Amino acid sequence: ELRGRKFTSGNQVLRKCFDLYANVRPAKLFPGLRSRFSDVDLLVVRENTEDVYTGEEKWVDDDTVEGVKRITRKASTRIAEKAFELATKHGRKRVTAVHKANVCKQADGFFLDICRDVAKKYPTIQFDEQLADSLLTKMVMDPSEWDVLLCPNLYGDMVSDLAAGIVGSLGLCPSGMYGSEYAVFEPCHGSAPDIAGKDISNPVSQVLSGAMLLRHLGEGKAAESIEAALERVTVQGGNALTPDLGGTGTTTSMTDAIIKEL
Repeated sequence: ELRGRKFTSGNQVLRKCFDLYANVRPAKLFPGLRSRFSDVDLLVVRENTEDVYTGEEKWVDDDTVEGVKRITRKASTRIAEKAFELATKHGRKRVTAVHKANVCKQADGFFLDICRDVAKKYPTIQFDEQLADSLLTKMVMDPSEWDVLLCPNLYGDMVSDLAAGIVGSLGLCPSGMYGSEYAVFEPCHGSAPDIAGKDISNPVSQVLSGAMLLRHLGEGKAAESIEAALERVTVQGGNALTPDLGGTGTTTSMTDAIIKEL
């Protein structure tokens, strides 16, 4: 509880208090890492304030629980605008709206209508739509087909985790949460108390989150140098990598290797 408001987690406190409406999760395949694929560079842009993640649930009777799926014009408009702004800024060619409007006709249909309206403002960016369930199949078959994935909250959570698996590990993926005034950067994965203190967790998602922060602050060259150093480390393999990447290294040794390459 904070300032008279109740929250489900510390992360939700940050999202709500600072109105961090956009969760941006890149998923890029680094050279030298194990993968079925050779060219993956996805950007998942996830609405971060509503959908079924508002925590609005209630017991109707002893056998029934109801949850609210909230989709608003304000939230959908600004997340769509964020996706197209990022695509334009970073030279990406395509934005795909992810939905289940065939089932959630009003909620997801509303989200889609707003995405279509926003897309008209960006004629140089290709816009299309994809059902959330079939998208997951297509990502596993050929992730290089996709570029920027524009998602409501729930689908964005699932799509970004799958994208992380495709490029090798959740430990490789950073995330940024953006509002109109503030931004917060963190690994896209949660805590891992089962391996706490064992010095085997992958530090890359934390390192890349720092690179995202630098780029947000206008320090693009510094961010690029960190990413380039990381690429040189992943090419080395072996004891330069943590176990989740097939290596025999530790959190400390991989961090030291990145610092050395800097």
